[in-house]
Amino acid sequence: MTNLWRAPFRGNSPISSTLTIPGSKSVTNRALILAALSDSSSILRRPLHSRDSALMIAGLKAIGVGIEELGNGDLTITPAPLFGPAHIDVGNAGTVMRFLPPVAAMAKGLIHFDGDARSHERPLGPVISALEALGVSIEHGGRYSLPMTINANGQLRGGTVEVDATLSSQFISALLLVAPATKEGITVKHVGMSLPSMPHIQMTIQMLREKGVEVVVGENQWSVKPSVMHGSDSVIEPDLSNAAPFMAAAMISGGTVIIRDWPSETTQPGDELREIFTRMGAQIDFVGNDLAITGRNIHGIDIDLHDVGELTPTIAGVCAFADSPSYLRGIGHLRSHETDRLAALANEINALGGDVTEEPTALRINPRPLQSGTFHTYDDHRLATLGAMIGLRVEGIDVENIETTRKTIPDFPAAWTQLLAGN
Repeated sequence: MTNLWRAPFRGNSPISSTLTIPGSKSVTNRALILAALSDSSSILRRPLHSRDSALMIAGLKAIGVGIEELGNGDLTITPAPLFGPAHIDVGNAGTVMRFLPPVAAMAKGLIHFDGDARSHERPLGPVISALEALGVSIEHGGRYSLPMTINANGQLRGGTVEVDATLSSQFISALLLVAPATKEGITVKHVGMSLPSMPHIQMTIQMLREKGVEVVVGENQWSVKPSVMHGSDSVIEPDLSNAAPFMAAAMISGGTVIIRDWPSETTQPGDELREIFTRMGAQIDFVGNDLAITGRNIHGIDIDLHDVGELTPTIAGVCAFADSPSYLRGIGHLRSHETDRLAALANEINALGGDVTEEPTALRINPRPLQSGTFHTYDDHRLATLGAMIGLRVEGIDVENIETTRKTIPDFPAAWTQLLAGN
């Protein structure tokens, strides 16, 4: 095994650093979709440049959208008639594999979707079924998964569809994002047992409303009428979920980390870190527009992370160094993310001497001294940053495939080095 990155060891040496976090992946990819469906050009300032956003940009360009990167990293998006034939590589990006098919359904021609091997295993059936219910012809061999080909006729009628979004809120957002550009609008009814990551649906609704679109919200039901969206000039918020490992570093090693430009109001799930890490013992304060986190003794936590599941790997890593056990609940949907995150977290922490018990929808973490070893990442960016976190306190942690962090952070090793060097 040669693709290993030795995580920098910090021990008990406190950190003092100020960082700027790149733009939000969730906001960037939603903004790209909305800009592509607007009636005039848009500018996105400070967007995230990562593998996931690059895949979204490439997919939109493949079906005719004009997208140009300016010298400072900002993007101009010019809407155009959508057409095939085209091939779209979704990689292993949930937003790309779920948000782009409804957009492609409004193109004219054959649009083929494929991606990494793991993308074939991730849930996509509810989006495919919803589009078929709306009259879209899709060839998927009866698998209701990737690879698939959409035979688009140039328009999407719209209507009312039922969707089981138990495994991902992205199934709902995918349909709402394109609803204004349909002939009749779309009403989405969630018919599953539970609905994870509600903040991400709220993010979609807020971004639609900022575009002047009316969204009517009922009980497990969302309605969007046809609407002309105009081009805009907008700034992408920093990705608060990507701030998580840097905040956790202050808790694990002690010291203070300042995150620049933390939004005072946001729908990002990462904003919940302020309350969660405070409960776990950190001191968190706003300093002007920035957020400062100072590490103290780490306490275990019993918490339902159903709505903020993407934060689980980071929180689990902090729990591994707490002074009492933790119970992370409501996270069964993480089994269908980039990897089965519950199994991966239990396997990797336990392999280093930890004590993590895996339940169907939860993790029990009993802190124990950890030892050196190889931390496997399963091509999951959140697991890779967790390996770096553990390496702060445990000397000799080799993280497999640190490059997978490019999914959401352009150069994580450099940012981590900057964090530890201070500035």
